[in-house]
Amino acid sequence: MTKDTPSVQHVLDLMTPHLVEISGLTAATVFELDSESGLMAATAQFGEPGRRDQMVAGKVFRAAAGGPPVVSGQQMAIRLRIGGQTVGVLLLTGDTLAELRQDTISTVALHFATTLQGLFAEKARQFVAHTSATIQELFEKGMTAGSVEEAAELLTHSCATAFRTEHAGLHLIDNDGRIRYVYSVGCPDEIRQQLEGNLVGKSAIESPVWRSTVESGEPQLVNNAATTKTRPGGMAQTLGLGSFIAMPLMSGFGPVGMVLCGDSSGARDWSARDRILAQQLAAEGALIMDSARMRQANRVHVEELTRQAFHDSLTGLPNRKHLLDRGEQAVEVAMSTGTKLALLLLDLNGFKQVNDTIGHHAGDVLLQLVGKRLDGLIRKPDLVARLGGDEFSVLITGDPSDEAAVQVGERICARLREPFEIDGRPVQIGASIGVALFPRHATEFAALMKDADASMYEAKRGGGGVHLTA
Repeated sequence: MTKDTPSVQHVLDLMTPHLVEISGLTAATVFELDSESGLMAATAQFGEPGRRDQMVAGKVFRAAAGGPPVVSGQQMAIRLRIGGQTVGVLLLTGDTLAELRQDTISTVALHFATTLQGLFAEKARQFVAHTSATIQELFEKGMTAGSVEEAAELLTHSCATAFRTEHAGLHLIDNDGRIRYVYSVGCPDEIRQQLEGNLVGKSAIESPVWRSTVESGEPQLVNNAATTKTRPGGMAQTLGLGSFIAMPLMSGFGPVGMVLCGDSSGARDWSARDRILAQQLAAEGALIMDSARMRQANRVHVEELTRQAFHDSLTGLPNRKHLLDRGEQAVEVAMSTGTKLALLLLDLNGFKQVNDTIGHHAGDVLLQLVGKRLDGLIRKPDLVARLGGDEFSVLITGDPSDEAAVQVGERICARLREPFEIDGRPVQIGASIGVALFPRHATEFAALMKDADASMYEAKRGGGGVHLTA
């Protein structure tokens, strides 16, 4: 209703004194007709309503559209029409309704019909504006969602806002039809935890509401939850909903989840407009979740390609390219902060014998075990990398001294001398480690690697252990 459109009650209040005077009016009700559902709802009232009001008002629909009012005892039902369309019924109760002239009845009916038509048009305008704003906001935010879960959460909030409900919840299913993710709004943390505990891992098909929405592919609007079968401990019961709307999310690959929103304060009469909005939200929700799934899959693919480009496929450690990139960055930081960094290059002693005596499979397993030991020895953000073959490196940041860098090398040597077990057999190796420091030995990372490599060969010629570049 706007300031230019009076309410039906206001029109009734203005007309009541005149009708009381000429017809002995004791009660009056204006019923608004929902053209989509065919249901009538009282929208304005004078006096006490009667038990037969709805029934008497409905009699006008069994009479000719252009015929006279329907009279039943002390009640008169007048069809409210405008532009060839019935918009409602005016029901009058009084002692002398026969005193009403036809021109008076026609004038009164036209006033109410005009008001109802104006209000209907305003409601339609508000519905379109509300729906458009909701869908647009959901689309704009949803198209930036980085994951299916993020898109699902946006959709849940949009549904709660769109229907102005107290609660909203959502569940997503996996390929086996089991609930894998649950989200809710408008409820305390303990209820959220209870929902997750009740639903995650359970088969979605156990829910009568889920079965109904998925089989039909259409939203289910429940005015009174007490009359509808729901899953024990499910979303409707856990949220304590007295009425709800359930919307299936149908992607191109089939059902992916369901949104449920409603009120715990009691029953609610959902309208035909609510059904239209639910259909639009369900369709838009499935679209943004499919889009989010594609973005998520693309991101995972790119991350995997990046990981493969910067990591060794056998050990999972960073590779030579990763070391070079990190090393150059570390040199820039050290140069700007006036700090030092150390690079350790190590070669395994006895690795060739393992390959020759036990086999290449054992050599691969040994490299994997060595990688795990090295990674477990080095603190973050320092870096362990495999350069190829049986060569590894350790980049130490945080302004290490010469002694600290050598101590790290000695700890590595001691740890690698401890036996490995491969296929039930003990295997022992050693290591030769060369150590070079920035800026003492080199001011560029490539040069630092050369110095550390030369020191590693010095250590190897000396039978293993740690050698610091002179």
